[in-house]
Amino acid sequence: MPVQNVQTSPIEGQKPGTSGLRKRTAEFRLPHFLENYVQSTFDGIGGVDGKTLVIGGDGRFFNDSAIQIILRMASANGAAKCIVGQGGILSTPAASHLIRLRKADGGLILSASHNPGGPDADFGLKYNGPNGGPASESVTDKIYACTKSIEQYLIAAGDDVDLGQRGTQSLDGMSVEIVDPVADYAALMQTIVDFDKIRALFAGGFTMCFDAMHAVTGPYAHTILEDMLGAPKGTVMNGTPSPDFGKGHPDPNPIWAKTLMDRMYGTDAPDFGAASDGDGDRNMIVGRSAYVTPSDSLALLTAHAHLAPAYSGGLAGVARSMPTSRAVDRVAESLGISCFETPTGWKFFGNLLDAGKVTLCGEESAGTGSDHVREKDGLWAVLLWLNVLAEKKMSVSDLMTDLWATHGRCYYSRLDYEEVDSAKAKDMIEGLRGKLSSLAGTNVGALAIETADEFAYLDPVDGSQSAGQGIRISFEGGARAVFRLSGTGTQGATIRLYLEQFETDPNRLHEDPQTVLKDVREAALALSDLTATTGRDAPDVVT
Repeated sequence: MPVQNVQTSPIEGQKPGTSGLRKRTAEFRLPHFLENYVQSTFDGIGGVDGKTLVIGGDGRFFNDSAIQIILRMASANGAAKCIVGQGGILSTPAASHLIRLRKADGGLILSASHNPGGPDADFGLKYNGPNGGPASESVTDKIYACTKSIEQYLIAAGDDVDLGQRGTQSLDGMSVEIVDPVADYAALMQTIVDFDKIRALFAGGFTMCFDAMHAVTGPYAHTILEDMLGAPKGTVMNGTPSPDFGKGHPDPNPIWAKTLMDRMYGTDAPDFGAASDGDGDRNMIVGRSAYVTPSDSLALLTAHAHLAPAYSGGLAGVARSMPTSRAVDRVAESLGISCFETPTGWKFFGNLLDAGKVTLCGEESAGTGSDHVREKDGLWAVLLWLNVLAEKKMSVSDLMTDLWATHGRCYYSRLDYEEVDSAKAKDMIEGLRGKLSSLAGTNVGALAIETADEFAYLDPVDGSQSAGQGIRISFEGGARAVFRLSGTGTQGATIRLYLEQFETDPNRLHEDPQTVLKDVREAALALSDLTATTGRDAPDVVT
């Protein structure tokens, strides 16, 4: 079929963030928008001639149409082969695994993660490298540079590929292999956790509820939890992927997974509850009347990972993003292993994982992962929790009480101010940045400031530097406040304020987090002038 050489010009707003390019779906569907970005991605990675790519996404609206465009462009640019999840479906961790398993040259993942989907919602596209992880900053810089100078893109004319039929097809000489999106991932999970122990747990009457949130993990959870591990049918709810995620918000937190939370805090609650997000890389863990923060989940899994076969020899080290609570630091210290603090963005863990410096890693934004792939992995985290529960024979609540009694508790909360006017958000950060050098040794409200700085990261593997990664203010008594502008939204700016208070008093380990965090919250708001600068007197989401 003929290759079309389409003349085009740069389009504003195509700078990729920490997880690729995210925009409103309507913007991605504008003439040349997707094509420009795909061609810029191909050019930015040095071309795709003769290469093999993995392609798939979370099933959100425009997923299937966008894949057809990408396939025709890959063919026109000389790619040798594309491996595509059946129906265009691949969870982000499954795509990472497939890239590594097939030794592909990289992959294109179509997702806006936990953002809503639909014609009036969000869409996203990101490139993952040969290691299965998100593109490094140097690669995304090259892609962005190409978006600013693009003059043409190549695309093959012709019929669509049948994404629903497994097997190999040909697209103008390029091989297109449609694969079962679940099988290889499920096989990998069997090498990591003890399926026999978890199967026995369910056989003994253990109950669970997994909320797939109408998103990509539904097919994975049905297959692994219900079919392979013997959880009763109905354990997985909202398990059919929907282009608009059931008109919901596929973010696994107590606000958006309210149905699950109501069930777990109600009468006759299951023993264990969990949820995952749009593309399957995030997780929420909750026991019977016991919500587990992502930071605490990382700490708990670090403490007990050795109970799973893949980690029985111990962990090389752990890593957390800077805003994540310091609970895992204390567990790592007790284990005698290194704990690395990185900027937010999974790509920063990639070098540490590839170099063998860490085995587990995690972010406060519900992302946890290990060296089995180069992405965070929601269902893997749930399975590792199940392995721990099967071995320890304790409830989620008792496991957390034991963790806090041993290592202390990091009370923690995140306040999200969404769709803030970008200029006002930047003004707030600039105002706070200007105060940093004079804050140490001063008091604000009931707290005394110990240190105040802006986090910068020196990668211990490749020596790369990343500045401007969030403002940190530490107070006497183990409290901390962190401010960041998030790059995951598609409208305006999202200000994230992270609050933390360390507690070791055994009589104060089960208090209301928002009550415990009152002083640090008031201090942070006073220091930042957030309300006066942005006009926002309350956050949109508190988790």
